[in-house]
Amino acid sequence: MKNRKHTLKEWIIAVRPWSFPASAMPVIVSLGYIMWKSSGAGFETNWYFGIWALVNIMLFHSAGNTWSDYFDFKKSVDAEDTFGVRTLTSGMFTPKEIMGLSICLLVISLAGGIALLAFTGLPLLWIGLAGLACALLYPSLKYRALGDLVIFVAFALLPTLGTAFVTTGNLMWDILWLTPPVGLITVAILHANNARDISTDSRAHIRTFAMDIGQPASRAIYYAELIVPFVWITACSLCGIFPLLSMIALIAVIPAIGNIRMMSRSKSGDMTTIGTLDEMTAKLQIIFSMLLTISFVIASFI
Repeated sequence: MKNRKHTLKEWIIAVRPWSFPASAMPVIVSLGYIMWKSSGAGFETNWYFGIWALVNIMLFHSAGNTWSDYFDFKKSVDAEDTFGVRTLTSGMFTPKEIMGLSICLLVISLAGGIALLAFTGLPLLWIGLAGLACALLYPSLKYRALGDLVIFVAFALLPTLGTAFVTTGNLMWDILWLTPPVGLITVAILHANNARDISTDSRAHIRTFAMDIGQPASRAIYYAELIVPFVWITACSLCGIFPLLSMIALIAVIPAIGNIRMMSRSKSGDMTTIGTLDEMTAKLQIIFSMLLTISFVIASFI
């Protein structure tokens, strides 16, 4: 297949921007939390570094997406009859182009991370190296049923800690209270994808967590990944860990119920019923996280 000139739209499609809520929302929620905490504590914050971290993690996520797509295509995890990204299976891009794009994005994001490290401090190095390891090892670990764990670390634990450090200059361990609610919904995006693709992933001779536990348990896990965040927010708000206003995020239970109903339809065995559930879960992540962020921002002024 010969390389051809691509449009800007095709390049944008190649990096899968609809998946960016997984990386952007943990940073945005963390910035909201920091704003609330700093309003009473009076410690200094550098919001420019926080925005820098947001842009950089999205670039890094783009590199990870294309890196993963390359290996999924090579291992026949993605084929013409599978759901999801079709940049390679449709012939829009060649594997060489996708790998080249991935390397370019990785170099740019690493350069941005190193520059931010120079302005902040050594702890960011270890957070960044852990993130790099998650990105590069993700395909291999995903094929061994460890993808869910890697996603939680890469898009919950590391972004919250990293955002807090570059913004405040300190490791705010209390910010980890944010990781279960935001992280579980992010993991649910992947889990919805894997639950849908059990049969095609099995054909490709890989293992996923959804495949290991089977369809009935996969549905139950997905329900839990959407329900626990709302229970967590309620408990943290009532205990004073989060402001009471954080319960505004409970409004997102409305789309969450819709997602749960969609997953329940997969009992019929027809996986086309959850063909867009990963996308719908990403939309839920946006709604939930933005509501939570708004609650922190409002609470910072009260």
